[in-house]
Amino acid sequence: MIKNSFATHISKPVLINPKTEYTVGSTVILHGWVDYNAQPTPDVLLNFKLTRPDGTIAVDQSYSSNQEGQFEFKFDTKNEVPGIYKITITSHCLEIHRYACTFQSQTLSINLNNP
Repeated sequence: MIKNSFATHISKPVLINPKTEYTVGSTVILHGWVDYNAQPTPDVLLNFKLTRPDGTIAVDQSYSSNQEGQFEFKFDTKNEVPGIYKITITSHCLEIHRYACTFQSQTLSINLNNP
């Protein structure tokens, strides 16, 4: 018998048709869903971290997927500079599985252009 063994619970964020080109002053909007055992899963905690071209953090926030297992991320770019931004969305699994979570991520580069 193995003591203190845990199964790994894997959920991962999946972006739906992400747009990667935006103009300064527009709002970045990303839609997606949480895949857990090939099913959309509600109440999965997600962390959204958006990094500016200079490496500083523009957004670092967490919230859960909705009742349909979907999520939406919005970011207003009116006070931002042009360049390549990086968004990393990390799944922290369901609350009951957090102790054995693998913290799967999806990263997307977003090009913010001058108007």
